[in-house]
Amino acid sequence: MWGDFSAEVIKLVKRPANWLLLAVAMVLGLLFTYVVPYAGFKGATTNATGGRGLAAMLPANLVGNSVAGLPVFMGAIMVIVGVLAVGGEYGWNTWKTVLTQGPSRLAVFAGKVGALAVAALSFVVAFFAVGVAASMVIASLEDQSLALPSAGDLLVGVGAGWLMAGCWTAFGVLLAVLLRGVALAVGLGLVWLLAVQNLITLLAAPLLPWVAQAQKGLPGPNAGALAAALGSATDTPGVEAIVGGAQAALVLAVYLVGFLAVGAALLRRRDIL
Repeated sequence: MWGDFSAEVIKLVKRPANWLLLAVAMVLGLLFTYVVPYAGFKGATTNATGGRGLAAMLPANLVGNSVAGLPVFMGAIMVIVGVLAVGGEYGWNTWKTVLTQGPSRLAVFAGKVGALAVAALSFVVAFFAVGVAASMVIASLEDQSLALPSAGDLLVGVGAGWLMAGCWTAFGVLLAVLLRGVALAVGLGLVWLLAVQNLITLLAAPLLPWVAQAQKGLPGPNAGALAAALGSATDTPGVEAIVGGAQAALVLAVYLVGFLAVGAALLRRRDIL
C-alpha cells in the first residue's frame, strides 16, 4: 500500500500538466478574487461601492475568498487532475505494466486515491497561500487591518475546501474509469460543471419547483452552499446558500465516498482495455 502511494505521488509530482493546472488555478483565483475587484475598487466613483469592494478583499475574508471558486471553476480543474491521474493509464496502456508487478487493482487504486487526496489538499493550501499574500498587499496599500481569521476558522476553511476539491477529484476519477480514457472524461466533466449544473440552477430551478428541490441533492449546488456558509460572496458563479453548511458537507462526503466506491468496483470487475 505504501509503495503504491509513494509511486503515485511521484507520478503526480513529475507530471507537468499538474503543475500547469496549479498555476492556472492560482492565476484565476488571484485575478478574479483580488486583481479585478481591486481594480474596480480603485475605479469606483462612489465611496459606498468602493467600501464594500475593499472589505471583501481584506485578510479577514480569506476563507470565503479562497474556497469561492471550488464549486465551479477551480472544481473543474480538480476534475481534470483526477481524470489525468487515472485516465492516463488507459491512454498510455500502462495498466497492464503496473498490475503485472504484483499489486492488486484495488491496492493500486487506493494508492492513486491517497496521492490525489494529497494533491487536492495541496491545491487548497495553495489557494489559501495566494489569498494571504494578495489580501495582505491590498490591506497594506489601503492602510487596513492585516488581521487574519482565527486558526479554527482557517482549519475549518481548509478542511471544507479539501472536501470540495476531493469530491470533484473523485468525480474525475470515476469518469476516467467509466470511460477508460482522458479526452471524453475531461469533456463530460467540464460540460457538467460549467454548463449543465449552471443551467439547472439558473434556468430550470426558478421555473420548476421539483428541480429546485432536486438540486439540493446534487454535488455542485451543495459545494456552492458550503462555500456560501464559509463566507464566499453569493454573486460568485455557483455559490448560493440553498442548504445549510452542515448538510452541504454531509452530501459532499456521501458523493466523495460514492464516486470512489463505484470507481473501485468498476476497475476491479471490468477488463482494463
